[in-house]
Amino acid sequence: MIEEPTIVEKMRGLPWSVAAWACNSVYAQLTLLGSVFVLFLSELGLSKSGIGDLLALMPFAGMIALFVARRIARGGYKRAFLIFFGARKAVTAFVLLTPWVLSNYGASVGLIYVGVIVAVFSLTRAVAFTALHPWRQEYIPDSVRGKYWAVDRAVSTVAGFVALAGARYVIDLSGDLRGFVILMGIGVGIGFLSVGLFTLVPGGGPDEAVRKGDEEGRALGEALRDRDFLLYLIGVGLVVLNTGPVSSFLPLFMRDQVGLSSGNVVWLQSGALLGGLVSSYLWGWTADRYGSKPIVMSGLYVRVALPVLWLLVPRGSEWSLRVAMGFSVIDGLATTAWAVGTSRLLYTGLVPRAKRSDYMALYYGWVGLVGGLSNVTSGRLLDLSAGISGEFFGLSIGPYFPLFAGAFVLGLVGTVPLGRVRAESAVGVREFAGLFLHGNPVQAMGSLIRYHRARDEEAVVSTTEDMGQAKSPLAVDELLEALSDPRFNVRFEAIISIARMDPDERLMEALIDTLESHDPAFSVMAAWGLGRMGDRRAIEPLRRALNSDYRSVRAHSARSLGTLEDVGIGEPLLRRLEAETDDGLQIAYSSVLGKFRVMEATDHLLKLLEQSVDDRSRWELALAAARMVGDEHHFVRLFRHRHSAVGSTASGVVTELLEELADFRVEDEDLTNVGIDCRDALEADDLLQALPLLSSLIRLLPEDAYDEHARRVLEHCAEAMDEHGAERIEYALLALHVIEAGRVP
Repeated sequence: MIEEPTIVEKMRGLPWSVAAWACNSVYAQLTLLGSVFVLFLSELGLSKSGIGDLLALMPFAGMIALFVARRIARGGYKRAFLIFFGARKAVTAFVLLTPWVLSNYGASVGLIYVGVIVAVFSLTRAVAFTALHPWRQEYIPDSVRGKYWAVDRAVSTVAGFVALAGARYVIDLSGDLRGFVILMGIGVGIGFLSVGLFTLVPGGGPDEAVRKGDEEGRALGEALRDRDFLLYLIGVGLVVLNTGPVSSFLPLFMRDQVGLSSGNVVWLQSGALLGGLVSSYLWGWTADRYGSKPIVMSGLYVRVALPVLWLLVPRGSEWSLRVAMGFSVIDGLATTAWAVGTSRLLYTGLVPRAKRSDYMALYYGWVGLVGGLSNVTSGRLLDLSAGISGEFFGLSIGPYFPLFAGAFVLGLVGTVPLGRVRAESAVGVREFAGLFLHGNPVQAMGSLIRYHRARDEEAVVSTTEDMGQAKSPLAVDELLEALSDPRFNVRFEAIISIARMDPDERLMEALIDTLESHDPAFSVMAAWGLGRMGDRRAIEPLRRALNSDYRSVRAHSARSLGTLEDVGIGEPLLRRLEAETDDGLQIAYSSVLGKFRVMEATDHLLKLLEQSVDDRSRWELALAAARMVGDEHHFVRLFRHRHSAVGSTASGVVTELLEELADFRVEDEDLTNVGIDCRDALEADDLLQALPLLSSLIRLLPEDAYDEHARRVLEHCAEAMDEHGAERIEYALLALHVIEAGRVP
C-alpha cells in the first residue's frame, strides 16, 4: 500500500511546484498557449475559422480524460503526468521546423504540419492534466491551498512578465516568422526544465481503490447526481463559453480592429499579469479565510463585464494601448480571483478525495468539450460577421461585436448556477465586498503581513496597534488571536485596538468573555472597550459586571453604560451611590448620573465635590454637576481657559448676563453695580476681588431667572467661593456655567 505524503513532505514540495509552474508559464507564453502562437497562426495565413478549429483541438482533447483516468490512477498520477508533460514539450519542439517545411513544401503542407503538432500536443497535454488534477489535490494541503495558489500565480506572473518583455522585443525586431521560432525554441528549453522540477514534488502514487478494481471507486454516475458538482460544471461551462473565445481571439481583435502592433499585442498580456501579481496573494489569503465562493463570484462578476470593456477600447488612438492595458489589468485581477476561487472550491469543497479520479476526469472532459466547441463556433462566427460595421448604443460595431456580445450574455447566465453552489462559509458576496469598503484595507493588509512576520513582543504590539487604526474587518481574526496571546502587553494592546473597530459580533463576544474573566486588569479594559465600540448589545453584560467582585470593573462598567447612553441604569446607580463608600465608585457613578441628568443625585454629587481632595476628581465631579444644568460645552470652554485668559472668558459670561437682564428690563441697581464690578475684576484677571463679587452677584439674581435645581447649585457654589476663594476655582467655573447655560428662557 502506497502511503500519502505527510504534511511536512507536502510543504517541502510546494516550493518545487511553484518553481516548476513558473518555468511552465514561460513555456506557455512563448509556445502554443499564448498570444504569440495566435499571431504565429495568423502569419501563416490561417483564417479565423481555421485558427478556431486548431485551438479547439486542445480543449477537445480533454475529453480523453473520461477514458484514461482509471488507467492513470492504476499506474500512478505523478508517473503519468511526468511522461506526458515531458512528451508535450518534445512535441512542441517540432514547431521549430515550420519555416523549413514552408520553404520546402509550401503553405498547405506547412499548415497540415502545424495542425498535426497541435493535435499530438493536445493529446499529450490532456493526458498530463488528467493525471495532474488528482495529484494536485493530494500534494497541496487544504489549509494553505488558497495561499499556495496565490504564491504560485505571483511567481508565474513575474516569469511571464520576463517572457513577454523578451517576446515583444524579438517580434518587433525580426518582423517575420524567425522571431516566433526563436521564442518557441527558448520556451521549449525552459519547458523541459519545468518537467525536471516536478520530479521533486511528492505524492502521486497509484490509487489503491482503483488499482484493486474497487467498484466504489467508480463515481461518474455519483458525480453526475451530485447537485453542487453538477451546478459547478454548468456554471464553469458557461463561463468557458464566455471567456474562451474572447481570450483566444483578443490578440487579433487588438491588432485588426484597435490597431495595435503585434509587439504591443503580445505586451498587452503584461497588464493581465500585473493584475494577477498585485492581487494573487489577496485572493489566496481571503479564499483560505472566508471560503472560495465569494472569491469565485467576485471574479466572475468582473469577467462578465470584460467583453463590453474590450469593445470600449478606442480605435487607432494614441490612447488605445493605455486603455487596453488598463482593462487588461482588470482582466488579470478578475481572472486570478476566478482561478484561485474555482480551483480551491473544486479541490476542497466539491471533489471527494476518495473519488477524485472520476470526478476530476469528468470535470476536465467537460471543460474540454465546452472549450473546444467555443473555439470552433467562435471562429466561424467571426468569419460570418466579417462584413458587419456600425454603432450600437455608442459601441463600435464590427466583426467581433457578435462574439463579444454573446460572451457577455453567456457569462451573465453562468452566474446563476454558480451562485447556487453551496458555500463552504457563511460569508456572502456582499459581505465579502464590504470587507474592503470599511476602514483602510490597504493599511490592514500591510499590518496583517507584518503581524505574521513579527518575531518579538514589541513588533507584535506595534502591528496590533496598526490593525486597530486601520479599522478594517479584514483584521478581525488577527485581533482575536492577539487577544489570546500569552504576552500581557499584546493582549492589552489588542483590547485597545478592538475598541477602535466598528461593531463586530465576534469582537464584541471576545470582549464580553474578557470582561467576565477573573483578571481584573483585562476585565477593566474590556469594560472600557465595550463602551468605546458603541454597540448597545454590550449593555446587558456591562450591567451584570456592576456586581463584579472588583471595584475597578464596576466603575468602568458604569462609565461604559454611560457611554452607551443606558438611561435605564440611572435609578439603580443612584441607589448604589447612596450606599457606596468607595471614592472611585462614587465618582464613577456620579459622572454617569450627571450625564443622564438624574436630578436626585445633585446633593450627593455636590457633597462629594466638597469632600474631594484630588484635583482631577474634583473637576470630573464639577463637570457632572455642570451636565445637570445645560450642555457641557459651556463648562468645558471655561475649563480650557482656567490657566490662561480665564478672567476674560468669564467676564464675557457676566457681560452677557447683564445684557440679557437689561433686555428683560430687570431693574436692580445693586445687581447691576455688582455685576459691573465683577466683570471689571474678571477682565483684569483679579480673581481675589472677582470671586467675592461673583458670590454676591449670585445672591442678587432674580429668583425667576433660574429653576429650583439651578439655584441650588448656584447657592452651593456661592457658599463654597466664600469659604475657599480662589483655591477651589472649579466652583467659580461651575457657577459661571450655570449662569450662562441654566437661565430660564
